[in-house]
Amino acid sequence: MRVHEPLQHPEADNRLSELTLLYQFSKTMLSTIRLNKLTHLILTAITTPSSNLFERAILFMRNEKSNVLQGMLGVTRQLSEGLQIVGGRDALGSRWDISDEIISRQRSAEFCLQVRLTRIEIDTACPMIHQIVSERSVCHSDDDVCRKCQTCHFVGHLCTGSFAAAPLVARETAIGVIVVDNPDSGREISNDNLHFLQLFANQAGMAIENSMLYNRIEDAHLNLRDARERLLHGERLAAIGEMAANLAHELKNPLITIGGFAGRLLKSLPAETRERRYADTIVSEVGRLEKMLAEILAFSRKPTICFTSCDLEEIIRDCLSSCAATFEDHNIKISFSSESPPWMVSGDAHQLKQVFLNLILNSCDAMPEGGELALTLEKVSSGKKTVIVSIEDTGGGIPKEMLPQIFKPFFTTKHHGTGLGLAIANRIILNHFGSIEACNKERGVVFTIMLPLLE
Repeated sequence: MRVHEPLQHPEADNRLSELTLLYQFSKTMLSTIRLNKLTHLILTAITTPSSNLFERAILFMRNEKSNVLQGMLGVTRQLSEGLQIVGGRDALGSRWDISDEIISRQRSAEFCLQVRLTRIEIDTACPMIHQIVSERSVCHSDDDVCRKCQTCHFVGHLCTGSFAAAPLVARETAIGVIVVDNPDSGREISNDNLHFLQLFANQAGMAIENSMLYNRIEDAHLNLRDARERLLHGERLAAIGEMAANLAHELKNPLITIGGFAGRLLKSLPAETRERRYADTIVSEVGRLEKMLAEILAFSRKPTICFTSCDLEEIIRDCLSSCAATFEDHNIKISFSSESPPWMVSGDAHQLKQVFLNLILNSCDAMPEGGELALTLEKVSSGKKTVIVSIEDTGGGIPKEMLPQIFKPFFTTKHHGTGLGLAIANRIILNHFGSIEACNKERGVVFTIMLPLLE
C-alpha cells in the first residue's frame, strides 16, 4: 500500500505567514495611542529578528509648514530585540509591546540622533521623492528612476547600500516615509519584501494619523476645559471685585468721619498722654485704611486714559523729587542716567507717574537700613522704537518662588498693604501698549518697563 505525502505549497505558506504577521502588526499598532511609543513599535516590529524582514528602519514625518521630510526616528536590529509578546504565543492572539527603557535607548542611539538631524526638501527635483510623496508608491534604490537620478542622494548618507522607501498614507496624503535596508548582511530587498512593506506602511500610516487626531482632540479638550475654568474664574473675580468696590465705597464715608473727629481730638489733647497716643493710633490706622480702600476702588474701576504727548524723563524726575524726603529718611543713594533724549511717549502722565512712584516706594520699603537705587533710560531700535526704563535696588531681591506671582491682584510680600500696587501698575503699562517685568540681580531686584516711543 502506497502512502501519499501531503502536497506542499510554499507560496501559499508564505502568503499565510505574511497575513499572520500583518495581523499581528495591526494588533500591535492598535494597542497604543501614544505617538512616541507607536513610532518606536512600528520601526522595531519590522526590524526585530523574529519578523526577519529588514535590519534597519528610518521614519520621516512630513512638515506641512516647511514642506520638508523631517527625520524622526531610526532603529537598528541591535536595538530591536526588546519586543515583548503580550497575549500568549499564538501569533493570531498576541501582539508586541515595548518598554520605556528600550524606547529611551533607541532614542539616544547615535544612528537615531543622526536621523533626527536629517531634513529632505520635498520640492527637490529628485524623482524618488516625487514618486513616494506625490504618487504615494513604494520606491527601491535599484529602480531605474533612482539609478539614473543625478539630482540628490535622498538618504545616501544614512543608507550606503540598497534601500527601499514607502509612503505613510492617510486620507490620500503622504504624511511620512519609512525607509528600510539591510546594512549588516547586505541581503537584497526582494519584490515580496517591497509588497509587504507597502501593506505594512498603509497600516502604519493610518495608525499614526489616528494617534495624531486623538492627540489633537485631547489638546482641544484640554484647551476648552482651561478656557471654561478661566471664564468661571473671571466671573468669580468680577463678582468679588464688584462686591469689594461696593463695600469699599460704603466704608469710605464713615472712615472719613472717624478720621476727622480723631484728628480734632488729637489736636485738643495734651502731648505725652495716653489718650493722645490712642488718638494718634486711630488717625494713622484710619489713614492706612483709607489708602487701602482707595487702591481697591482704583483697581475695580475701568480705567480712563487721556493720551497726550508725555516726557518720560520729566515724569521720573518729578517722582524722584516727590520721594526726596523718603530717600533721606532711609539713607538711600539715587543715581539716574538718561542718554539720547528726548523720551517722548503717548500716554497719561498722571497714571505713568503712579507706576513709577509705586516702584520707587516699593524699593525704599525693601531697603529700610539704606541702600542704592539706580534708574536708567535707554532706547531700543528693533523695528518700532522703544524706551526701556530700569529701576534697580539693593534690597536683597524677591524670593524665587514668589517672583511669578507679584503682578497678581492681592498678592504681596509685605506685612502691610493690599497687594494691588503692582497689579495696578501692570494694568496701566499694558494699557499703554508696553510691558513690565521683574528679575533678581546679585544685590536686589530690577523692574524693567518697556514703552513705545513717539516717532
